Amino acid sequence: MDIIKDKYYEVSEFYDWALSISDPRVKDWFLMQSIVPTLVTTIAYIIIVLAGMKFMEKREPVKLGNFLFYYNIALVILNLHIFTQVIYYTTKAGYNYSCQTVVYNDDVNELQIAKALWWFYFSKCLEMLDTIFFVLRKKNNQVSFLHVYHHASMFPLWWIGVKWVAGGQSFFGAMINSFIHVVMYGYYGLSALGPHMQKYLWWKRYLTMMQLIQFVVGIAHAAQSLVRQCEFPMWMQWALVFYAFTILCLFLNFYFHAYIKSVRRKAAKKESNGTVKSSGANGHISKDKSTTNGHVETKKLK
Repeated sequence: MDIIKDKYYEVSEFYDWALSISDPRVKDWFLMQSIVPTLVTTIAYIIIVLAGMKFMEKREPVKLGNFLFYYNIALVILNLHIFTQVIYYTTKAGYNYSCQTVVYNDDVNELQIAKALWWFYFSKCLEMLDTIFFVLRKKNNQVSFLHVYHHASMFPLWWIGVKWVAGGQSFFGAMINSFIHVVMYGYYGLSALGPHMQKYLWWKRYLTMMQLIQFVVGIAHAAQSLVRQCEFPMWMQWALVFYAFTILCLFLNFYFHAYIKSVRRKAAKKESNGTVKSSGANGHISKDKSTTNGHVETKKLK
C-alpha cells in the first residue's frame, strides 16, 4: 500500500510540475484547466459504444433521416474553418513549414493559431458522435477497432497538444487532417442523402488513399524535424511518429480488406459461376447459384 501511495504522489507531483510549464495562454480556455473532463468523456465514449451495441442488439435501427446530412455538413464547415484559419495565420506569422518552434506570446497571429488548434481538439469530441450514430443505426461493421481506437485517442492526445504546444510544429498535423475531414465529411454528407447519390460517390476509394497519404506525410514531417533537431519537444515528435505509424498500419489493413481482397473475392466468384454454368451447358446437371456482390462497405474512418 505504501508503494502505491508513493507512486501516486510521484505522479501527482509530476503532473503539477507539467502544468506549471504549460502554455499560459490556454489555461482558462474551455476544458483546458484539467485533463480529467477529457479523460472522463473518452471513457464514457467507449462505455456507451460497447453498451450501446449490446442495447441495440434486439432492437430496430434508429432512422436519423436528414439529421445525418446536417451533422456532416456542420463538420465540413468546422473543419474548413480550422483549415483556413491555420493556413491564413501561419502564413501571416511567417511560419516555417519544415521546422517551427512554439511562440508563447500574445501576438494576434499566434493567438489565432492557438484558437484554431483548440477548435481542432474540440472537433475530436464532436466526431465521437460518428460512432454513436453507427451504433444507433446498427452499422456495427463500421465500428471497427481502428475506428474506435482513432476516435478515443485523438481527443486526449490533442488536449496534451493544445495544453503545452498550441502552435509551432503542431499546426501541420491539424492543417492536413482538417483538410482531409472537409473532403471526408462532404462525402458522408452526400451519401446521407440516400441511395440516389451513390452514382456520384465513385471516388470513395480515393478518399481512403488521401487518408493513407496524410499519415505518411505526417510521419515524414515528424521524422525530418527529428533529424533537423527542431526546437520542439522531442518526446512529442517521437510519440507522433509512433502513433501515426499505428494508424497507418491499421488503415493499410483496412484498405487491403476493403478494396484488394474484396476485388479478388468477387473475381473468384465470377470465375466459379462461369465454371458452373459452363458445365451445365456441356450436359451436366447444375443448379443456379446466387452470389453476393462481394462489396465491402467503406468504413467511416479518420
